[in-house]
Amino acid sequence: MLATLKGANAVLMFILELGVLASVAYWGFTVSPNWAIKLLAGLGGPALFIAVWALFGAGGGANATIPLTGIARAVLEIVWFGGGAFFLYAAGRAAPAAVFALVFVVNAVLRILWKQV
Repeated sequence: MLATLKGANAVLMFILELGVLASVAYWGFTVSPNWAIKLLAGLGGPALFIAVWALFGAGGGANATIPLTGIARAVLEIVWFGGGAFFLYAAGRAAPAAVFALVFVVNAVLRILWKQV
């Protein structure tokens, strides 16, 4: 049973990762009435987040170019997932931002308790 819950928590983290990208893209496409800025922010924002995650966080660090561990990894996750919540909030979606942040905190606590980090 615990193995199933751990697997579900890992899947949840992946869904949260995709949620960060969706949040940044959503913000980008709502940030301005100018279509050039919308395209730049809506596509460029997620591209920047993808680059950072690929460099430092992919696959729990196992697939990252420069894997981070310990406090550095914790800071990366807080900035990455906090960024997802922040950009939802910045796009005027306060309730979904709060839910996103809460789900991340629960996921992170469970990953620490179950030694999935």
